[in-house]
Amino acid sequence: MIGKVVIGTVLVAVAIQFIPYGKTYTNPPVVAEPTWDSPRTKELFNNACANCHSNQTIYPWYSKVAPVSWLVANDVDEGREHFNVSTWGFQKKNKGDEAAKELKGGDMPPWFYLPTHPEAKLTESQTQELITGLEKTFGKEEGEGNEGKEEK
Repeated sequence: MIGKVVIGTVLVAVAIQFIPYGKTYTNPPVVAEPTWDSPRTKELFNNACANCHSNQTIYPWYSKVAPVSWLVANDVDEGREHFNVSTWGFQKKNKGDEAAKELKGGDMPPWFYLPTHPEAKLTESQTQELITGLEKTFGKEEGEGNEGKEEK
C-alpha cells in the first residue's frame, strides 16, 4: 500500500512538470524606466523589489520545478501588473505612489520571499533610505501630505 502511494506521488510530481503555466523564463523587453532620484534608490530597489516589479526578473533554480514554478510565475505576473518600472509611463495602473507605503507598512517584500532572497532583506536604515528615494522618485500616495508626482 505505501509503495503504491509513493509511486503515485512520484508519477504525479513528474506529470505536473509538463503543465505549462510558469514555464516561460524569458523577460519581456524593458520599454521605459522612471527617472530615479539617485543611483542608490535604483540599487536598493533592484535588490529588494525588481524580481517582481520589473521585466528584469532573475529566476532561481527552484522556479523551474512545479508547483513552485506556478507560484513564482503568479507572483511575478501579479507584481508586474500592479507596479512595473520596466513599463514606466506605458502601464495604466502603475502604482508607483504606493510603493513607499507598501514598504513602510512591511507589506513588501513579502515574508515568504526573504528566506530565499537574502539580498532583499534590507536593514532598517536601508529601508528608510529606499522609502525616501521611492517618495522622491514616484511621489507619495494621495493623502500623505504630498500633491503627488507625475509619471515620467
